[in-house]
This record gives sequence, C-alpha cells and structure tokens, in this order.
Amino acid sequence: MKPDRTKRRKPADQRGERTPVRGKNAGDAEWDRAARWYDALVGAQGSDYQQSLILPGALRLLEPEKSFRLLDLACGQGVFCRYLAGRGYRVEGLDISSALVASAKKRSPASIAFHVADAADPQALKGKAFDGIACLLAVQNMERLLPVFQNVKRWLKPGRRFVLIMTHPCFRIPRQSHWGYDEDKKTQFRRVDLYASETEIPILTPPKKGARGFTTTYHRPLQSYFNALAEAGLAVDCLEEWASEKTSEPGKRAKAENRARREFPLFLALRAVRLPDKQ
Repeated sequence: MKPDRTKRRKPADQRGERTPVRGKNAGDAEWDRAARWYDALVGAQGSDYQQSLILPGALRLLEPEKSFRLLDLACGQGVFCRYLAGRGYRVEGLDISSALVASAKKRSPASIAFHVADAADPQALKGKAFDGIACLLAVQNMERLLPVFQNVKRWLKPGRRFVLIMTHPCFRIPRQSHWGYDEDKKTQFRRVDLYASETEIPILTPPKKGARGFTTTYHRPLQSYFNALAEAGLAVDCLEEWASEKTSEPGKRAKAENRARREFPLFLALRAVRLPDKQ
C-alpha cells in the first residue's frame, strides 16, 4: 500500500529542469520506458553537473581506500560505476530498470557486476557486504525510504559510509518552486510554494509536449530523510550544499542571476555512517 501522499496530479512538463534525476523503487516499467531517452540525455560520461560536481563530490565524501568494495545504488547506465572503476576501485551497480542495466553492461568493462533489483527488496543482494555505498540523483524517485535505508545498513559494513546526493529539497521542488525577479530591488529570488508536505509529482518523460510517458518524483522535507536514516541505523556525519557553477551571459540581470545561483544551492549531499548493531 502506498503511503498517504498529495493527490496524484497531471504530469508536469519540466522542460525548465535540466538536471537528470532517476532511480525509482516501485514501478520499474516507468524507467524501462524512459531508458532510451535517459540514456541519450546522460551519455556514457554523465551530464555536465555529474562530471563537474556530483561524481567528484561523491568520491570525496566516500573517502574510499583502493581495497574497498563499493556499490552504486540506482546506478542507471553505470556512469558512477565506470568513474570509480576507471580510478582503480572495485564497484558493483544495482538498478530496478533492466533496460538501463543492459545499457550499463554494454558501456562498461566486464569487471563491473550489475544487478537488476528493487533497492527496497529485503532479498536484494543477499549476503553481499560493501565498504561504501552511494546513491546519486535517485532517491527522489524512490517511493519508500525506510526499506531502502534498511538495506543500505544491511549491505554496509559497520563504520562505513553511505553518500546520498539529491537536488536540494528546500529549493528545487517540481511545480512548487520557481525563479522570480524583483524589478525594484534588482534581485532574483526563489519562490517556494510547498515544502513541508510529502508530495508525489509525475513528470513527463521525455519532458516535452505530447509525451505520454512519465516518471514519478517524490518530494520530502529534510526531516523525512534524517528520520528514516536514523531509524535504519545510519548516522549523518556530513551535510554539504552545492551551488550551480554555471554563469549567465552578460546582461542587465546577469549579476542577480549569478548571485541567486550561489545563494540557492542546486544539490544537497548527505553522508551517513553505519552504526554498529545493538548488543
């Protein structure tokens, strides 16, 4: 049974959002249908944001040793897996979409093991243990947080790190947050119409008029993430907020736009440590 959510709404046309996000743990058909579009969008090396911010930031927060075994949770077409493997790390990937995993296998060396499984399934990766786990730009497409985080704890060795990166839930809420400009103050601002309520938002995929498919985004306030991590036995030891590195073309609003990008972070990164089991 699905948890109580706001009423399902008509899929949003999110052409203004250019940050690819994915990784649902229910309804794998959504991402199988979107796989070809998403694969072409992200490519073999990842989007600009992934290459400049997400991938190096995740590696820095993981702080892995070369002997570590790592897991890319909701790996998609394997961008982070290849990034890690190319730097000498042992890594495996898991994703619910068989189509995206098939793409990952085609693009990746045979040394990377990929698994098709639901991140919330208690039987997934049974018997596996990892020294570090990362979930990049995917958790906001996962319907159930707690069973996913419980699996992370089960897969993660005691004292090891889990890195979770998402679009910032305080400022980047599909259809509920927007840019505005104050002509009198010459200031660009971020308008947020909804934050505290957990909300289910279907997004047209691909994001264009006439598209029939959609994927689902789940907005949650910060307390939902922190509480679920704590209940699963994962203690947050680091929080970082990453701003867009893009700059505006010269113009009368460029200064205000660049300032707003710095003041309203695009991404939120959390790192949690697996606590030892209670005796």
